[in-house]
Amino acid sequence: MVVTENTIKTDKKDNLELAESPKALALINDKAYSLKSINLTSTPNTLRNLALLLILTLTLIVNGLIFIPWQQTVIGTGKIIIFSPMDRPQNIEAQIPGRIIKWDVYEGQIVKQGDVIAELSDIDSKFLDSNQVSRLEKQKEMLQSRRSAAMTRSSALEEQYKSLNQSRNVAIPTAGERAKQTEDRLRAAEQMVKAAEQNLMTSELNFKRISELNEKGLRSNRDRELSELDFIRAKTELERAQAMLEIAKSDTTVGRLDQVKVASDTAATLNNIEASMASVQETIASINNDLLKLEIELQNIRVRNTQQIIRAPRNGQIVRLLKVGAGETVKAGDVLAVIAPQTNDQAVELYVSDNDAPLVSVGSPVRLQFAGWPAIQFSGCPSIAVGTFGGRVAVIDPVDDGKSRYRIIVKPDQELIASGKDDPWPDARYLRPGAEVSGWVMLNTVSLGFELWRQFNGFPPTIEIESLKDKGKK
Repeated sequence: MVVTENTIKTDKKDNLELAESPKALALINDKAYSLKSINLTSTPNTLRNLALLLILTLTLIVNGLIFIPWQQTVIGTGKIIIFSPMDRPQNIEAQIPGRIIKWDVYEGQIVKQGDVIAELSDIDSKFLDSNQVSRLEKQKEMLQSRRSAAMTRSSALEEQYKSLNQSRNVAIPTAGERAKQTEDRLRAAEQMVKAAEQNLMTSELNFKRISELNEKGLRSNRDRELSELDFIRAKTELERAQAMLEIAKSDTTVGRLDQVKVASDTAATLNNIEASMASVQETIASINNDLLKLEIELQNIRVRNTQQIIRAPRNGQIVRLLKVGAGETVKAGDVLAVIAPQTNDQAVELYVSDNDAPLVSVGSPVRLQFAGWPAIQFSGCPSIAVGTFGGRVAVIDPVDDGKSRYRIIVKPDQELIASGKDDPWPDARYLRPGAEVSGWVMLNTVSLGFELWRQFNGFPPTIEIESLKDKGKK
C-alpha cells in the first residue's frame, strides 16, 4: 500500500478531532513518520515503466539480431565503360606524315562513318610529284606493249617450231629413203659388175677360140676381128660397171651422211628456236615482274593519296581536336582527334580488393549507384534501396592491376529488367563513359547478429562451399 501526504493530512485532521492531548499528538506524529519511511522504500511508477521499456527493447534487439536478415556485400568503386571495344572512344590518327590543309569538323559535331574529318598534304619527298600516278600509268602501258610484242614473238616462234618439227618429221624419213635408194643402186652396180665380168670372160674365151680357128684357117679374119671387138667391148663394159659401182658406193656413203646431216641440222634448228623461245619467256617474265612492282607502287600511291583524307571510322561525336590550325605538321601516328561512337552498349568497371575478389563470381548480382544520380543504398537491405540499378558480373580479371585490386565488369541485369523487377539503366546521355560508380556485389544472406559479430572480429564474408564446388566442376 502506498501512503501519500493527502492521506496523512486526513488522518491528522481526524485525530485532532478525537484527541487534543499532547500525548495523543505525539503518537500521531510517530505514525506519520513511519508512514513516510514506508513510502520512501517503495518503487516509483516511472522507474517501473522504464524497466519494462528496457526489457522490451532488449528483447526486440535480441530477436532482431537473430531474425533480421542481412545481405552481405563486397564493395567496389570504378567507372562507366563501353563493353564492346569497337564502340569505345577511338583516336583518329594521321596515317602519313603531312601538313594539315583544313579541318572539316568542329568539336562536338555529330559525324557519320566516312565523313571527312581533315585533309592533309603529303610531305614525303617520294610522293611530292602530283603527276606521279599518270607517269607510272604511262610506264605501265609501255611495259604492257613490250609484253605484247614479246608474246607475239613467242607465238611466232612456237608456230615456227611446230612447222620445223613437222618438216623434220618429213625430212629425216626422206633422207632415209634416199639412202635406201643409193644402197639399191649399189646393189644394181654390183650386179652389173658381175654381169660385165661374166660377159668379159665369155668374150675372152670366144676371142681365143676364134683366134685359134683363124690360125688354122677355119675362121675368117673378120670373125676374128669381130670377136676381138666383142672382147674389147666387154672389157670396157666391165670397167664402166666397176666405175658405176664406185660411184654407187660413194652415193651410198653420201646418202647415209646426208641422213645424219638432216637429223642434225633440224635438231640444231629446233634447239635454236627453243633457246629463242626460252629467251622470249624470260623477257615476258621480267616484264611481268616489272609490271607487278609497278602495280604495287601504283597501289601504294593510290592508297597513300586516300590517306591524305582523314575520315570518320564510324558514326559518333567528335570529342576533341588535338591538332589545330591549317599548316601544322603531323607525323604518322599522331592523334588528330577523338571520336566517341554512338552506342547504348553500357557496362561498369569496378575494382575490388584482393580479400574480396575470391568471393565474387561471374553471374553474381550487383547493385550500382551512379555519380550524379540521387540514390539511397542500404548495403544489407537491398530491397529498400532507392535510385540504384541492378547488374550482373560478366567478367573477372584473372590478374590484378598492380595495386592488389581486381577488375570486374558488370552488365545490366536483363532478366530483372525484362521481368519488370528492376528499372533499366539510364540512357547513355546521362551515363557517360568515365563517370564514377559505386557497386555492391551481393553475397549470402545472414542474420544481423552474425554480421555484427563478423564485423567486430574482422572476419571476411561467408560463401557457400557447395556452390564453389559446383562452379569448380563446371
